[in-house]
Amino acid sequence: MFGVPIKWILWIIGVPVVLGAALTLYAVVIEPSRLVVQRYEVGAGSGEALRVALIADLHVGSPMSGLGKVRRVVSRVNAEEPDLILHLGDFLISGVLLGTFVEPEPIAEVLADLEAPLGTYAVLGNHDWWEDGPGMTAALEAVGIQVLENESVALSSGLWVVGIADDTTRDPNFDVAFEDVPEGAPSILIGHDPGAYLDFTHAARPLFMAAGHTHGGQIYLPWLFEPVVPGRAGPDWAHGLLDANGIPLIVSSGIGTSILPVRIGRPPEVVIVEVRY
Repeated sequence: MFGVPIKWILWIIGVPVVLGAALTLYAVVIEPSRLVVQRYEVGAGSGEALRVALIADLHVGSPMSGLGKVRRVVSRVNAEEPDLILHLGDFLISGVLLGTFVEPEPIAEVLADLEAPLGTYAVLGNHDWWEDGPGMTAALEAVGIQVLENESVALSSGLWVVGIADDTTRDPNFDVAFEDVPEGAPSILIGHDPGAYLDFTHAARPLFMAAGHTHGGQIYLPWLFEPVVPGRAGPDWAHGLLDANGIPLIVSSGIGTSILPVRIGRPPEVVIVEVRY
């Protein structure tokens, strides 16, 4: 055809097809199957570091993120020997392509094996509330994982954990959440959606704030385009250790997937934070 050798035609057609198939395999199977540990350090105190594990967006039942993946997460977190474990919401799925819905109870039963001397606490995310927020709360609390929504809990170390309601489906209220926390007491503030922190004007200065929800955009291709981030936070708060008006903000890319079951450049992660205060 037009004097072009057939082998060159095959190359022109075949190379993009092979590359596309390889990229699809990586995005749908290989990267979503990974599990990495992301580490951060916050605080400038002189005391012994507190090790905090953050788990976000399990989305159990999304492709490559079933109960077996949750067991891997539990094993990896326990191996880090954290002092405190905090869940950042979206245990459940809704509407993910090729996903299979998993009820709250079996998820909680696997998470019951998490170990931390200061305990395990959680907030719920938008998908949890869309599907079964009361059921997810009951299942977690039945295995000893306290769910916080605009409320706080004092730990034996003198640290407070404060949980804020989901920004999409609920009513975040920082004044109510901090009302029992003594002035000047060290605290960690957790929520599902970093968009809630856009409205944080409370006098309290948490050691750090944490959120999930964004999945880091699920696809991160630097210099090509900004990550697509749900909610109000925007791409600047998509992932990592960030600054939110002088307060450290940690946004995790989470474990599972939402809507499209793909990840590129944002592998599933658990986060370990070393905090000095």
